[in-house]
Amino acid sequence: MNNILVPLGTSPNSHETLQYAVDFAADFGAKVFIMDIYQVTASAGSLGNVEQKIAATNRENIKALVSEMDTKGVDVNIASYNGDIIDGLIKITKELDIDLILIAPRSNDINEEFYLGYTSGRIIKQTDIPTLIVPKGTKYQPIKNILAAFKSGILKRSKVLHPLIEIMNKHSADVNLLLVKTPGYTEDDLKINTALLDVSRNLTISENATTYHGVLEHFQTKQPDLLCVFRRKRGFFKKLWEKSTILKSEFYATIPVLVLSVKKD
Repeated sequence: MNNILVPLGTSPNSHETLQYAVDFAADFGAKVFIMDIYQVTASAGSLGNVEQKIAATNRENIKALVSEMDTKGVDVNIASYNGDIIDGLIKITKELDIDLILIAPRSNDINEEFYLGYTSGRIIKQTDIPTLIVPKGTKYQPIKNILAAFKSGILKRSKVLHPLIEIMNKHSADVNLLLVKTPGYTEDDLKINTALLDVSRNLTISENATTYHGVLEHFQTKQPDLLCVFRRKRGFFKKLWEKSTILKSEFYATIPVLVLSVKKD
């Protein structure tokens, strides 16, 4: 894991998310790229000048924020983009070879009833980059216990597990696999990719209405430091294929959530 991208929003708690990213990067020897997104529309003759001024102002504000942090020797850079955040993410992740996006669950313009706000929800829904969702106020600490929950053991691309494996190996973490049989499951869903079994032989099979209900049932007994789920069109965040926000009544996590993408399966 070499390059971590942090889309910096308008939340007053952005510094907490950024500090977590820096601490995480320091542990893994990675670089941090702060993504500054702005949308400037102006007349053709003045657009370039206006864009340059806004970009310069934003960069100075970000530099001031970073100067007040303990960067622990981590290389912190700024990546600016004028336009839609998803377009920017796609462009920047390709250009900088980003391994992980790190976000907070929601921005400050979303009511407390939401776990994922509109922007964070779009990032989960519309990108394929592994994403770590870090709850507000969370301080980075070694991850010793991971719960990986899924409704299908089919993985056509075992490389999607690389971030999970890196985190697991870094601190010799225990990984508990939870296969949740939901209504309409097929026998193929119960076939578990060998790469998953190589991660852990600690497998629990549960039968619940949704994968999230399975997580709720086993959360207390497993007591994970990290929850790992998969981004599928019919997977854990299925409701995000219907909308970009997700209510706390639909899903809520007090620990970091690693979302790995198998959308192309």
